Amino acid sequence: MNKDSRREFFERLRAHNPEPRTELEYSTPFELLVSVVLSAQATDVGVNKATRKLYPVANTPAAIHALGVEGLEDYIRTIGLYRSKARHVIEMCRLLMERHDGRVPETREALEALPGVGRKTANVVLNTAFGQPTMAVDTHIFRVSNRTGLAPGKDVRAVEDKLVKVIPKEFMLDAHHWLILHGRYVCKARKPDCPVCVVRELCEYKAKTT
Repeated sequence: MNKDSRREFFERLRAHNPEPRTELEYSTPFELLVSVVLSAQATDVGVNKATRKLYPVANTPAAIHALGVEGLEDYIRTIGLYRSKARHVIEMCRLLMERHDGRVPETREALEALPGVGRKTANVVLNTAFGQPTMAVDTHIFRVSNRTGLAPGKDVRAVEDKLVKVIPKEFMLDAHHWLILHGRYVCKARKPDCPVCVVRELCEYKAKTT
């Protein structure tokens, strides 16, 4: 996809959804961080169901840490890998209190030093909570980038680096949300819904559906 097509690609996504938002429910950077950690290999819908019960009871590092691993498991056991996630979140809360005065750090290095936080999670928090122009590449964004020709790459990091390089700056802050929502609801894995796609004329996918 050439430079002009990429600009048109994001202009159309912006026109279709001017204010894209994550589907995870949160009210603070800490809640977002916990939700993103819990969302690994799980759906946003499933995470939201659990956190709607958890956050009214405990939504700070101190409060969740006080629950302990077993106490936290009771709230998140409907989420995949809940035991390991509970251990990660409890340890993460301890480190946030010890190292960051209970606050979510605003740097990639500090975030990635926390248990359960990898590059993708750090990118989501930096972008969504702190307004930094990062690109968190998940399976949806990886698929859309390769299928459409927007930013082809053999692995997640290659796609991330290319997207950061080729997306016009004015679109970078919201690009992550546009791409993930497009992949989740339109450019789906099994069968893309090409007839309703707002960027279908720009897309380089040869096997478009009708």
